[in-house]
Amino acid sequence: MTDEILVNATPMETRVAMVSNGLLQEVIIERSENRGLVGNIYRGKVVRVLPGMQAAFVEIGLEKAAFIHAADIDRSEGETREIRQLIKEGDDLCVQITKDPISSKGAKITASLSISSRYLVYMTDIKQTGISQRIDDEVERERLKGIVTSVKEENCSELSGGFIVRTAAEQTSENDIRKDMALLQKLWHSLEKNTEKSPALIHEDLPLSLCVLRDHLRDDVEKIRVDSRETIQKMERFCKKFMPESLPLLEWYPGGRPIFELHHVEQEIKHALSRRVGLKSGGYIVFDQTEAMTTIDVNTGGFVGHRNLEETLFKTNLEAAKAIALQLRLRNLGGIIIIDFIDMQDDEHKEQVHRTLEKALSTDYTRCSISGVTELGLVQVVRKRTRESLEQTLCESCTVCHGTGMVKSTETVCYEIFRAILREARDYDHDHDAYLILASQYIVDHLLDAESANVAELESFIGKTLQFQVESVYTQEQFDVILL
Repeated sequence: MTDEILVNATPMETRVAMVSNGLLQEVIIERSENRGLVGNIYRGKVVRVLPGMQAAFVEIGLEKAAFIHAADIDRSEGETREIRQLIKEGDDLCVQITKDPISSKGAKITASLSISSRYLVYMTDIKQTGISQRIDDEVERERLKGIVTSVKEENCSELSGGFIVRTAAEQTSENDIRKDMALLQKLWHSLEKNTEKSPALIHEDLPLSLCVLRDHLRDDVEKIRVDSRETIQKMERFCKKFMPESLPLLEWYPGGRPIFELHHVEQEIKHALSRRVGLKSGGYIVFDQTEAMTTIDVNTGGFVGHRNLEETLFKTNLEAAKAIALQLRLRNLGGIIIIDFIDMQDDEHKEQVHRTLEKALSTDYTRCSISGVTELGLVQVVRKRTRESLEQTLCESCTVCHGTGMVKSTETVCYEIFRAILREARDYDHDHDAYLILASQYIVDHLLDAESANVAELESFIGKTLQFQVESVYTQEQFDVILL
């Protein structure tokens, strides 16, 4: 089996699946309606200068004029010059969006332009090479800086700006860095040659189908299969212009069966949205994602082993370690992750589980750091946040349980209804003859069956008749008590 990238494209959504040896490794989803404008570069026209605010409005072709501050025009050292010394109404200005328009406010923009690749950011207003602060190894920082500086000196006349080395470049080969710099050079020259009259969009951050080519092509990728003729034509044009060596990898998939179903990707996405993931041995893993962290609990489940308890726990933890590393990539879980392995007594077993997890995480292209196994069997993993998790992308909080994952039992809701009727009886004792209870089918069935004796007793106690009506749109916790 080979490593492949599968691209499923529709007008509404593009989905990309990374497959290795027939197994899904990662899923990236981009929806057309949710694509922001941040990073887009426009040739705009200054329509209003505001000296009192040291700012100006620039028409860039959107519904509302964009806003720029003097400090985002003049990045020179020392005090920022007065806005009227920098621009005047009617001037053309190349700008980049730094904040999307919100409600009645236009976009926020800057005249300091930058374009990004997987490992680097090229910036027009700096000359030197910067290294991400998250790369804390001084030897690695110097290595990366040396590579970028060397390539810049070889092509001193090509790019006048500077580079920022991104965190993703850590431990990346010199060849990959050179490829990235060559790509940025071509992209920048293409942007400079754009002669659109203002206001006009002259550079748009790449859609997912092209980001795959820019950011996710590795030496071990042998095929990129695309199920949309229009999308693959765009990818082919991009390759011909910026990375012709990748053109042979592209392959159009015209089959009638959906490409994600053919490669079992749909099924794996469904599993990656489940709270519980089964292991082949019979054990299982439980994932709980919160705002602060993600917790992962390992359980033996139906796995009883063949020798003794310690061996059973050890094998379950080993299998879970590999499965967890894969699920972190599939679910794109970031931030602090706490793994509760089953407690083992043998120190050598603990060390082997830790090494297995570490090895499985080493293939993750998103940066991870891992702690040792504590006395309680807990392991802390910190995984860099790159984008929303799969759950955040595809799901929303339940309107019934409000994200808790729990709803009140039918018995609890029935007792709440009884208390509500008693309150009404005390407040409106002589103003009506009966009560009508509106509730979901489950609650009404429970009241007329398991709680029928309590219903009869309550009717006798308050001296009123209780009537029940099913409301199909009510959730299990919803009900109303109406006086008749």
